[in-house]
Formats: sequence, C-alpha cells, structure tokens
Amino acid sequence: MHVDAIVEDLLDRQDEIMRELFNFLRMPSVSTDPAFCQGMRRAQEFLLDWLNRMGLSEVQLLDGGGHPAVFGAWNGASGKPTVLIYGHYDVMPPDPIEAWVTPPFEPTIRDGRIYARGASDVKGSTVIALATVAAFLSLRGSCPVNIKIFLEGEEESGSPSLRNIVLQHKELLQAEAMISADGGRASAHFPTINVGCRGLGELEFSIHTADKDLHSGRYGGTVRNAIHEMARIIASLHDERGAIAIPVLMAGVPPLSEEERLQIAMLPFNEAEFLREVGAQGFGETGYSVREQLTLRPALDVNGIWGGYVGPGSKTIIPNTAHAKLSLRIPPGQDPHQALEAVKAHLRNVCSPLGVRLSIIDPNTGTPAFSLRKTHPLVVAAKKVLLQTAKLEPVLVRLGATVPITTIFHELLGVQTLMFGFNLPDEDVHAPNEFFYVKSLAEGLTSWPRLLEELGKFDLEQFRQMAIEAAPPQSPHGDTSHG
Repeated sequence: MHVDAIVEDLLDRQDEIMRELFNFLRMPSVSTDPAFCQGMRRAQEFLLDWLNRMGLSEVQLLDGGGHPAVFGAWNGASGKPTVLIYGHYDVMPPDPIEAWVTPPFEPTIRDGRIYARGASDVKGSTVIALATVAAFLSLRGSCPVNIKIFLEGEEESGSPSLRNIVLQHKELLQAEAMISADGGRASAHFPTINVGCRGLGELEFSIHTADKDLHSGRYGGTVRNAIHEMARIIASLHDERGAIAIPVLMAGVPPLSEEERLQIAMLPFNEAEFLREVGAQGFGETGYSVREQLTLRPALDVNGIWGGYVGPGSKTIIPNTAHAKLSLRIPPGQDPHQALEAVKAHLRNVCSPLGVRLSIIDPNTGTPAFSLRKTHPLVVAAKKVLLQTAKLEPVLVRLGATVPITTIFHELLGVQTLMFGFNLPDEDVHAPNEFFYVKSLAEGLTSWPRLLEELGKFDLEQFRQMAIEAAPPQSPHGDTSHG
C-alpha cells in the first residue's frame, strides 16, 4: 500500500483521532504535584491499552523510581533501522485555574483551536505519532522501519528518573535514531526543522533574616526584612538592560560564529510582532538579535518568589524567610554543572555581606544543549518530506526551550534525535488557555507517515554509516557542535 493511502486514511479519520486526543486531554496527568497521581495512572492505562490495541509487543511500564515511562515495540522491518518515537504524557500544572476561559482538563474547540492543558505540550503531537504507527500496522500490516515507542511521564518535572530508566533498560531501548513529538515548529508560515535546543538547569533557594517573623511596630526599621533582601538578591542577577550580571557564568558561554548567525538569520522573523503578540517590550542582552538571544545565548529567569503574608486583610509583620525558584537556559557549548555552580556562588557572595542565611536546593537535573547536524539521515529525510508537503525549502532552526531526552539518549545510547512536533510558538504552552491548532492535526497526519516512509528507504547499514559520518565530536560539556 502506497503511503498516500495511509495519509488519506488518517485524514479521513480525523474526527476519530480527535476523540482519542480529547480522551487523553481529559486526564489530568500532572507529574509535579502528587495530588494528580490518579490522573497520571489514568494516562498510563490509556496509553498501554492503545499500544496493545495497535498490536505492539513488549508493552509495559518502565520504572526508574518516579513516574514510569510507557513502552511498546514493533520489530518486523528486517534490514531496516530501528526508530524510537518519543513523547510525554505528563503536563504542567493548570494554575492559575481562574485564568482559564474553559476548564483546563475539558478540551474545547474555539476559533479553530483545541484548548486544554497539554494540548500543545505535547499530547497533540504525541497522538499524531501514535495514530501514524497504528495506521501503518492496520492498513499495511507493517511499518517502513522498526518502531520503539517511549512515552515519558516526568518531562515537565525535569526528567529526574529518566537516566535510571534508560540505564536499567539499555538493551530494550537500543535504536539507530529517535523522532520526538516534543519540540515544535518555529513558524506558522515557513517549514522548519529543529536541529538543536538549549539546555536547562534549575535551582530553588531560601533566605532567612531572623529566627521568626517579627512585629513591624516593635522591630520595624531595626532589622532586615527577608522579602526586601530577596528583592535585592534577585535584582543582582541582571544589569539594567536585562543581561545576566554573573561574570563567571557568562565567561563559560562560547562566542557566536558567523555561520551560526547566518543560519539564525535564514528564518524570516519579525521581532516587533514577536513582542507585540505577548504585550511585552524588548529586554535582554544587547548586541544580539531576538532569535540569537532566544536560541544561542543563556537566559536566567526567576520562575517564582514568595514569602510573608499574602492572605486577606493585613498582617503587619517583618517576614523572616523568603523563597525563589530559578531556571537557567544553557546555550550550546556551556557546561550546565559549571553554569549552575556560578549561579550558586553568586548567591552566596550577595548574601554574605547582607547577613542573611542562604539555603539552596539543587534537583541535579541539569541538561546540556543538544545539536543535530544537517547531514544526519533524520534531517535529510525530514527535508524531503517538508519540501514535498509544504512546497518550500525548510529552514534549519534551534529551539530556545529544552528537551532533556535529546541529550540523555545521546549520552547513554548514542542515539541522535529529530524533533518533529507540530505545535506552534504562540500556543500558550505552560500558561493558562494552552491550545493546539486544529489544522496542525491534519498537517502532522500528512507529514509523519511520509517521514517514516522516507526513513524506510535507508537500509540498516546505510543509515548507520550516514549517522556515524554526521555524528559531531562530543565536547567536554556534553554538548555537540551544530551546523
């Protein structure tokens, strides 16, 4: 059966596939909050059942000490490469609930958009991938390549047990390459191929200025206020333009090459429109375009800050503790461990002369940046597919976000990853009213079958040889060079 018939069948069954997606979206699979453990279990059961109904073998949960991954395999393409398909079934917390127009776990279509938590990140694209494999097996009785499906349950909580899962199941997870449903498109107007992403590091810290909260009448004006001092500490992280003001951290960032800047500039990008869409003004490191800032330079952000009294009415105290969460996006070539140590050292240096006590929580989930060379067979195949479906030459781009699976699978299994998700940049990922464009479902169902078919044109040895020739040298920081 020709691949066109597979695509036609998928497009004819969009309503059925949409119902599967809606069922998936109704499951509140939040990995970061134990209150949602039932939603996580429901999502696991939903996926296990679907993989079994497809006819996959070895369908199981892979446990690494946290939320397990869902796995299944089809190994009937003799002499062809084995491709891992990655997605994640966990989603971000829906807070603040009151900001949602419709309930976050009741998918709703408005203006050509599917609104629900996880619709964009990444249940929409995951369903596209699963429906594609199911269609090949149902209609053709086989897939163009061997398939292993790996659906993670902790991506939104920093993948804390992912390494354990991979190490415990290395033989089961062996493959020639991986396609990720996570890591979406960079433009709604031009076809793009993701060839890299920034890394990520996270910290939480607290400061203490006294042994207890104090009466602001009895002690006001005589002792330090923890919230005042936290504001001072947070302000020290950046200069007045928004550039990171930690010299040791910035010293570890490699300068941009001319080739990198030229590649970034190939994607048509309206900086003013990018900022206007979110009602913001440009702010950050000078001397770089917005796309360069977003994909090839570091970003240090305060994700949350709290302390003191925030209930109704007043409570005239001097808070003795304050807390903050930080995230650091790490560019290619920078060591995430060294970068986070530089942030910790800065916090200690700022706190010491203030006479405040500092405590730091490091979850040790630092992930380096990832890169995929344009000569890799995954990129070669994706370029052919997108040129065929979009009728335009695709542009190679990097993501500003982080997909931890890319670096972990490369480090532990030697597997390179193509990010082939179909979500778009404006879909309010991680925010209230997250959505996924209805039209993206059809676009994904058109492209995913063609990508698997194109990869099936490589025999195993040819694929392996091309992948070896395209493999960049491993740097001391765990990142790979790009281009």
